Amino acid sequence: MTAPDLSCEVALSPAFHDCDPMQVVWHGNYFKYLEIARCALLQRHDYDYPQMQASGFLWPVVDARVKYIRPLRYAQPLVVRAEIVEWENRLKLDYLIRDAESGQVLTRAHTIQVAVDAASGEMLYVCPPVLWERLGVRVE
Repeated sequence: MTAPDLSCEVALSPAFHDCDPMQVVWHGNYFKYLEIARCALLQRHDYDYPQMQASGFLWPVVDARVKYIRPLRYAQPLVVRAEIVEWENRLKLDYLIRDAESGQVLTRAHTIQVAVDAASGEMLYVCPPVLWERLGVRVE
């Protein structure tokens, strides 16, 4: 199988309400930043959540992990990189959150989504062809 570039970067800065009184980002908000990058990547491939549902599939996140390296701080310019690394039987994305100015990696993470048939609610163990089509993946 071959695939085009399956990565995307978004720039953001933590808002005041994402932080604790020390101006450090609360741990739960890391997932929000991953979601922003994941949505941008999926939208780039014309398969965002509304298109997923319209194609007959739901794609819940069934596993998510964050590896904290350095704190994220209020108003810190960040770059969040999302990259699809598996797409055959699940959709696995790896993430890096970097300081936009120094390039230093602050956080590593991944999420795993699985296809669920929207009509039956059954989890599928193979990604549907519509995902491969939208990603531009060719099966050789």
